[in-house]
Amino acid sequence: MIAAALLILPLVFTIFTLLLPANNSRNIALIGSLLSFALSAFAWVQFSSGNLAQLSLDVPWISSLGIHFNIGIDGISLILVLLTGLLYPFIVAATLQTDIKSPKAFFALMLAMQLGLMGVFIAKDAFLFYVFYELTLIPVYFICAIWGGEKSIPITLKFFIYTLAGSLFMLIAIIYLYFKTPGNHTFDIQSFYHLGLSATEQTWIFWAFFLAFAIKIPIFPFHTWQPDTYTVAPAAGSMLLAGIMLKMGIYGLIRLVLPIVPQGVAAWGNGALILCIIGIVYASLIAWRQQDLKRLLAYSSIAHVGLIAAGVFAVNISGLQGAMIQMFNHGVNVVAMFFMIDLIERRYGTRWMDELGGVAGQMKKFGVIFMIVLLGSVGLPLTNGFIGEFLLLMGIYQHNAWMAAFAGLTLILGAAYMFRLYRHVFLGEVKDHKIIAVDTLTWENFILIPLCALILIIGVYPAILLNITEPAVQQLLQIFNAPNVITSGL
Repeated sequence: MIAAALLILPLVFTIFTLLLPANNSRNIALIGSLLSFALSAFAWVQFSSGNLAQLSLDVPWISSLGIHFNIGIDGISLILVLLTGLLYPFIVAATLQTDIKSPKAFFALMLAMQLGLMGVFIAKDAFLFYVFYELTLIPVYFICAIWGGEKSIPITLKFFIYTLAGSLFMLIAIIYLYFKTPGNHTFDIQSFYHLGLSATEQTWIFWAFFLAFAIKIPIFPFHTWQPDTYTVAPAAGSMLLAGIMLKMGIYGLIRLVLPIVPQGVAAWGNGALILCIIGIVYASLIAWRQQDLKRLLAYSSIAHVGLIAAGVFAVNISGLQGAMIQMFNHGVNVVAMFFMIDLIERRYGTRWMDELGGVAGQMKKFGVIFMIVLLGSVGLPLTNGFIGEFLLLMGIYQHNAWMAAFAGLTLILGAAYMFRLYRHVFLGEVKDHKIIAVDTLTWENFILIPLCALILIIGVYPAILLNITEPAVQQLLQIFNAPNVITSGL
């Protein structure tokens, strides 16, 4: 029932937000998100290490079509349930000093999106997975289009059309797999793992899923919606997109693509991996040229998730463990980064690098906090980014040394553009001496200090996350390496 409660809680608070007075909307959303975090943490405590789905609920939904409301949590799900539960209170709290028009609708959409995200990560039925996957698209579209900046509607519409088109390929693949199941057909994902698909079928299914997830992640050259969308979205929208939503694509690769079409991955995975690496280098070079801090983070995010996706296509224990932990770490780091960019814009009225300078001189505590998050983002040892990037690069190296060499450029290029950002924005002379910016306020510290603590704790003791995912990742690899062996359990 815990898995069901993870869906019921945001649904109930979405209704509360709509029914109760608008001036309470933010507080209701914050209470709901805190309760969801507590429930996610409780699921973690109740979770027994192993590869089987736990805390499950399986009831018929549309029996005539073999569709079940089948949800449960395994090690791969749990890490993303924890990420969603953890980040939501911070993202809601980040709007504390933002004047939001129609707060009822805004916070109700945020909570509805949480419902969709949780559903994607715990769905064990492919039809249910697709429904939740699409459900997340509607709230984030309205959040970015209505509360976004200049040209938000056409830019967000492009994002909507891109991701919807990609999802249609996934729907076709799911329906095809459904009709391949024997007897009374089913959408059960476990049943999809045991299908004896031919090499040709696996090729088509691989590319159908890949298109859907490559757009969502995004992987080069399917990334063109992302920088504009991140830039015009409100800060909370950027945090939701970068911190949690893009992880759905990587999760889809791990949950559906690797175990269902292993021969497709073996045949075409290198091509996908090369696209990921091109994206890493391309996005890093573009990030280096950016003056808009938010746009710089958008391209930085493309590089980071490109490395995570490359680790998935390496298909070994290091690459997959690296992908799992780095999804969590990237979520923490990028939410902190977007919040701090928003803080700079609120203090100085700009987020353009050439209009900023000397921030660390006026905001000493903020300068230190920004540096901690920056070091986590570039993967300095003893920060959270280090262990994730190390495992990812080791996994890619075990797959192909040359690919690892090019993928490793992300460390050099990432450090270059992030330290360039710090030098221009935080050091040197203040550009506008009329502005006397106050250091971080108490409510801002309540967001930033816990995120910084997480960066350091995970950096020092990554086993706290790796132990969750390892059994499920090993089971996944058994299925991938022996596709004809009947196994139970992710």
